[in-house]
Amino acid sequence: MLRVLAVVPARGGSAGVPLKNLALVGGVPLVTRAVRACRRAELVDQVVVSTDHAGIAETARQAGAVVVDRPEELSGATASSESAVLHALDALGADPEVVVLVQCTSAFIDPEDLSAAVRRVLDGEADSVVSGLPTHEFLWTATGTGINHDPAVRPRRQDREPQFRENGAFYVMRASGLREHGHRFFGEIAVQPVPSRHAIEIDDPDDLELVRALAPFIDEPEPIDVDAVITDFDGVHTDDRAYVDSDGREMVLVSRSDGMGVSLLRRSGVKVLVMSTEHNPVVAARARKLGVPVLQGLADKRTVLRDWLAIEGLDPARVAYVGNDVNDLGPMAEVGWPVATPDAHPRVRAAARTVLTRPGGSGAVRELCDRVVAARPEPPAAAARTRPRFGPVAIGDALVGDGEPVYVIGEIGINHNGDLDLARRLIDVAADAGCQAVKFQKRTPAICVPEDQKGRIRQTPWGEMTYLEYKERTEFGADEYRQIAKYCDERGLHWFASPWDVPSVEFLEEMDVLVHKVASAGVADHELLRALAATGKPIIMSTGMSTLPEIDAAVEILGTDRLIMMHATSTYPLPPEEANLRTITTLKERYGVPVGYSGHERGLQISLAAVTLGAVCVERHITLDRTMWGSDHAASLEPAGLEHLVRDIRIIEQAMGDGVKRVFPGEEAPKARLRRVTV
Repeated sequence: MLRVLAVVPARGGSAGVPLKNLALVGGVPLVTRAVRACRRAELVDQVVVSTDHAGIAETARQAGAVVVDRPEELSGATASSESAVLHALDALGADPEVVVLVQCTSAFIDPEDLSAAVRRVLDGEADSVVSGLPTHEFLWTATGTGINHDPAVRPRRQDREPQFRENGAFYVMRASGLREHGHRFFGEIAVQPVPSRHAIEIDDPDDLELVRALAPFIDEPEPIDVDAVITDFDGVHTDDRAYVDSDGREMVLVSRSDGMGVSLLRRSGVKVLVMSTEHNPVVAARARKLGVPVLQGLADKRTVLRDWLAIEGLDPARVAYVGNDVNDLGPMAEVGWPVATPDAHPRVRAAARTVLTRPGGSGAVRELCDRVVAARPEPPAAAARTRPRFGPVAIGDALVGDGEPVYVIGEIGINHNGDLDLARRLIDVAADAGCQAVKFQKRTPAICVPEDQKGRIRQTPWGEMTYLEYKERTEFGADEYRQIAKYCDERGLHWFASPWDVPSVEFLEEMDVLVHKVASAGVADHELLRALAATGKPIIMSTGMSTLPEIDAAVEILGTDRLIMMHATSTYPLPPEEANLRTITTLKERYGVPVGYSGHERGLQISLAAVTLGAVCVERHITLDRTMWGSDHAASLEPAGLEHLVRDIRIIEQAMGDGVKRVFPGEEAPKARLRRVTV
C-alpha cells in the first residue's frame, strides 16, 4: 500500500544557478541528494522526481526514483511546486494518504527530520508541516521599523520563544487537503525544526559554494565500494612540499599510516596504482615501499588512466581516484568515485564525490583506504576463523596434524638431474635420516617452458642444448617413476610430486600417488587446482609468493577437508628476515587446517623454530652435495644436515610436552633434598 509518496520537483531551468539540480555537492548531484534523503526516510514508501530535463531524469533513475515527465506548461519559472506535485499524483494515478514535497535546493536533508514531519501528519497532529530553522533574529523593514519586535523593548534571547524561518527543504501534507486547497498550507500547520547546518537554501552561486565547502563537515562519511584506487602523488601521499638538501636531493613528508592502509587494501583484493605527472625517484621509492605499481611522467593522466582501466578490465564506475590539483580533473571525470583532499584546489573539491578530512601527507590515503575496506565484504575464508579445527589428514598410514608426529618430507625435486641412480641415492638419504616421504616435481616441458625460452641455448653437464631440450632431458617418465615407487616402498617411504600442469596430474594419478602437492607457483593456476581437487586425494599446498586473497581463492577450489597448507617464502636461499614464521599461526587461524613449513634456507634453525610454532609438516630440499650442478642444490640439505634436522625435530616433539604443569620423576630427589618449606 502506497501510504506516503515523496515528490521532488526538479526542472531543468534555473535563474540563479544554471542547471542547478544537477550541480555537484560533495561530488553528488543535488537531485540525487534529495532522492537519497527521501529513500532513507523510514516512513517514505516511494520517491518520484518530476522533471522536464532528460539529464535530470536519468540521474534520478540512477538514484532509485520513479520519473514523471513534466509538461512544458508546468515547467516555466512561474509554475508552482504544487502544480508539479498534483501533476505527478495524476500521472501516477496515486492516492497516497500523505504527500511530501522535497526541494533539491536544500542539500542537507536529514531523513530522520523528514520522517518526524511525516509522523506528525500520520498521527493527526497536523495537516501540513513545513521545515523551519529556529531563530531569535530581530527583523527590520528597510525604513527601520521592527517587524517581529518592539525596538523599545529588547528582551533577552532566553526570555523569548523562538520563531521559525521557512528554509524550503520539505513540506509534508495530507494529499486530500492538497487536492482540495491547491496549495501546501492548509488546516492545522506545524513546523518541523531543522538544525542550522541543514537549513541553507541554494538560490545563487554563492550559496552553492557555501554548501560545497560545508559538505565535508556535514555529510556522514560513507563506505566507498570500489575495486581499484588510483592516487596522485604530490599533495595526496605528501603535503605537496619538498625538502631539498645541499646536494639537490629531494625528500618529501609521508604518513606511515598510509602504508598500513594500502596494505589493507591489497589484502582485501583492491587494486592500487600511483600516477604522477612528475618523474621523480622519490615517487618510485615510495611506490616500492608500498608495494604498488606507479606510472610517472604523465602528460595526459586521463588518457593513461582510461587505457589502464581497459587493460585491467575494470568498470570505471567502481574505481576511485584521489587528487588535489587541476591536472587531476581529467582522471577524476573518468571514474565513479572522484575524491579530493581537503586542501585541494576549489575546482577539484567541486568535482569530487567526497572530500577527505585528512590532508595529504597526514593520513589522506589511510582515510580513503579505511572507507574502501569498510565497503568490502568479509572474505570467504574469514568464516574459517570461527570454524572448529579439522582433524589430522591421513596420508597413507600417516596422520598429519596437530598432536601427531611431524611429517618430514625430503624434497628431491629436480635435484636428481634426470639420473635414476642419483634419485635412488637421495631416497636412501631420506630414509636413513628418518623422513616419512620424498617428493619430486613433474612437468610437461612443452606446456611449462615459456615460448620465448624454449629455444634459448643452455650450457649443461650434457653439453650445449636448448632450454626445452634440457628440461626434457631431466624429466622422468613412467618407467622411472615405477622404479622410484618400488624403491620407496622397499625403503618404507611415501613418494609424491608437485604437478605443474594438468597432464602431469593425470600422469601422477596413473602412478596412484597417495597425495598431491601444489607448488607455490601453482597457487593461482585455477585450472590445475580444479584438476587436483577432482582427484579426491589429500592436497599439500605451499603458499610462497602468494597473497591471502590468492590463497582464499585456491582454498575455495580445493576445499579444506583434506588440505594441508605449507607456509613458505619463495626466496632461494632464504634470508632469516624473510622467513616470517608467525604466518604459520595466521594460516592455522584463518583456514582451520593443518599447517606445515617448506623451507629454502641454509641451516636448520628456521625449520626447527617452525616446529616449535606448530608446524605439523616440514619439507626441505635434499642433495648429495650443495656444489652440484642445478638450481636448487645450493638451498638444499646435505645428508648429515637432514639427519640432524630429523633428530632435532624428534627431540623438540618430546620437549614440547602436553602443557600440564606437574612434578616429574627426575625432580623428586632434588625436591626432597633442596625444597625448603616455611609457614
